[in-house]
Amino acid sequence: MGNRKKLMHFLRVDPAAAVSALSSPRSFFSSNSNSSSDDDGYSSSFQGSASSSPSRSYSPPKSPWARLPGLGADDASSDDATATGLIASLVKEDGKVYSLAAAGDVLYTGTDSETVRVWRDRRELAGFRTGSGLVKTIVVAADGRIFTGHQDGKVRVWRADGDAGGDPAVVHRRVGSLPPLGDLLISSVNPSSYVRSPRGAERGGRRRAAVWLRHSDAVSSLSLDEGAGLLYSASWDRTFKAWRVSDYRCLESVPAHDDAVNTVAAAGFGGLVLTGSADGTVKVWRREVAAAGDRTRHVLERVLREGGDGAVTAIAACPEARAVYVGSSDGLVTCWRWGLDDVDGSEPPRLAGVLAGHGTGVLCLAVSGRVVVSGSADGTLCVWRRDDDDEHPGRHARLAVLAGHTGPIKCVAVPADDDDCYDADGERRFVVYSGSLDGSVKVWRLSEERALEPPAVEATTAPFMAALWESEAWMPRPRTAQLPSPVQAWAPEMKGVAAA
Repeated sequence: MGNRKKLMHFLRVDPAAAVSALSSPRSFFSSNSNSSSDDDGYSSSFQGSASSSPSRSYSPPKSPWARLPGLGADDASSDDATATGLIASLVKEDGKVYSLAAAGDVLYTGTDSETVRVWRDRRELAGFRTGSGLVKTIVVAADGRIFTGHQDGKVRVWRADGDAGGDPAVVHRRVGSLPPLGDLLISSVNPSSYVRSPRGAERGGRRRAAVWLRHSDAVSSLSLDEGAGLLYSASWDRTFKAWRVSDYRCLESVPAHDDAVNTVAAAGFGGLVLTGSADGTVKVWRREVAAAGDRTRHVLERVLREGGDGAVTAIAACPEARAVYVGSSDGLVTCWRWGLDDVDGSEPPRLAGVLAGHGTGVLCLAVSGRVVVSGSADGTLCVWRRDDDDEHPGRHARLAVLAGHTGPIKCVAVPADDDDCYDADGERRFVVYSGSLDGSVKVWRLSEERALEPPAVEATTAPFMAALWESEAWMPRPRTAQLPSPVQAWAPEMKGVAAA
């Protein structure tokens, strides 16, 4: 009998041990991250098993994201492929979501916790710590390289080591940074490589000198031109830079605007690049290549939008339709079209429409085929379909107003069109990912042919927009507007972030 009591005592679960086993997602990754110092003083890390070496057969834990009942990855059979609307609401402790990138069925999310996480079918596959703070923008190249733009003015490049099954790997290696350390060191000893940075001058301080090939302020936007082999980066230092993706060499730094450059987008036709700024202007630049082929410069083609109508916050291009969409702080999205016969894009574009669906500023845009999605500081998304028929060229039909976030929507992504998104009736269905400063990512499924019921949600001026006036990149300087009264709800969390 005494031995039986001893055995039962041995098998009894220790409550303290049980609690410690249920560690938070953050503690899990911090304890299983292997870090190594990179060449620019920041640490890169990868997710692996608990062993000292990374494991290629990594089996991620059950996703800590909160899902709607019956629609999670754990119950894939219950996920009706014909359903439309909100299909998942993902919430995690990583902090505010500032960037998204969708590559096929894989989703990359960047937050203010120095972490980029990789997801498929709402399950976590991998994650890596960038060691540089806020991840403001993410783009994924066709060859699988991942480019991330950061608050510290640098662009970092990552690559995933795939496993035998072809799934995205758990191990993400940092394979480069822009500018490369060698180029930065060479330029640092050359006095002619220094330019006067506007940072500090707007606060009454003295302009400091900075090396021209490195951004002296936060990288706000990235855009890839795969055909030209170039990556464009925009920054709050009022410049945009062109990088050659083959060797990460900075080809040119263009002083583009009188205020922070919030967005850059390669048009995908005619060698055109568009930039939008807090000074309220949209500029169109043309890429010119020297005869030798190793020199590139960008010249100002035209000013598409003059200042004075609010800050320009987002630009998205649709190359096949030769259309460019511009979002601004006045809540409008304007569509500009170049003629289909204008091969080199030299003819002036025409204003093809104004999409008015938000009560406050537009913070992000995404275009995929005929679908245009805008995210706003009012916490809603507007989804539009471009109808290019002979009777109504350039007309846009609103498919849905998506409400569900409780904070400003900072980023949105729509996966590229593919053959698998059509049902038996030939109706195209597509997925929209939206990331918000409320710390959540929401997944929506919509039909391209039918509007979502109810067709619209009335936009209200909530306190989401008020705190964005605190952002230095949001308003053209000098500031003239008074701070709205309901700022208390979001201002404490927005101060110092300066990411509108």
